[in-house]
Amino acid sequence: MRKEDSLSSVNIKGYSTSAASEGGTIMADLKELFKAVVLISNVVPVFAGFWLAIYFTGSTLGSHIDSLVLTVIGSTLVMAGALILNNWYDVDIDKVMARTQNRPTVTGNFSLKTVLWTGITLSAAGMILLLFTTLEAALYAFIGWFVYVFLYTMWSKRRYTLNTVIGSVSGAVTPLIGWAAIEPANHIVPIMLALVLFIWQIPHTFVIAIRKYDEYKDAGVPMLPVVHGFEMTKRQIVVYIACLLPIPLYLASLGTVFIVLVSALNLGWLIFAISGLFGKDDLKWANKMFLFSVNYLMFVFLLSIVVTIV
Repeated sequence: MRKEDSLSSVNIKGYSTSAASEGGTIMADLKELFKAVVLISNVVPVFAGFWLAIYFTGSTLGSHIDSLVLTVIGSTLVMAGALILNNWYDVDIDKVMARTQNRPTVTGNFSLKTVLWTGITLSAAGMILLLFTTLEAALYAFIGWFVYVFLYTMWSKRRYTLNTVIGSVSGAVTPLIGWAAIEPANHIVPIMLALVLFIWQIPHTFVIAIRKYDEYKDAGVPMLPVVHGFEMTKRQIVVYIACLLPIPLYLASLGTVFIVLVSALNLGWLIFAISGLFGKDDLKWANKMFLFSVNYLMFVFLLSIVVTIV
């Protein structure tokens, strides 16, 4: 590979004791390595898909506890493995970008060989656990893993502005994994939730690219605002958010409350995005848009669960 594993003071477990003694901690390094926030945000849609499959099949959670444990742990391991492999491959970019310079692959707290094998091992272990649920659930997980590791990280990220669209496929499979662990996911609800995730990730990532424009430019990553500028990026954000508007209507089976609240949220996000076309402070707008998008995702998927309980 193109990376050299040149680290000093590394013990047999692959952890640099000299680096740790300079202020780093193993837990902080693991949090950076696993991208904890990203990992958690992906587990929620998996559980939502699982829960909704139980609800629509008239089953009970108690009768599927074993499948729930296997699905949550298995999918989490697969996603963690993919994120770790991303860290391993992108170490040269991460050294340039300020927001990633604390990752243990950059600081040297973990050897690249250790990180590589950890990613491979967790990915394989997660896939094995998912095979104990259904083959379809494992297949969706593999698709997400393959797209993220190979088609996004290793192929498109450094070459094309479409890297964002390609990478969005990997996150979109999460509700399908959860649903497929109970029954085939050829149902309108998991399909629409997967579409929500696919569309949501694009404006969300574009906003991040605006916020971190200088870092992506310095690292040579062809994100849309780096290649085509802020104005085009803001117009694209508006277009993708507008694509979310009709989706609640396809989720009528989740009830009127869900349709009304998510539709209002979509409209609010769209208005907020349009305001960016006329504003002067792009960074301030992007920071607020980022916070809105993060809360949007959690709200939609938690609401999809809540409306089936009350």
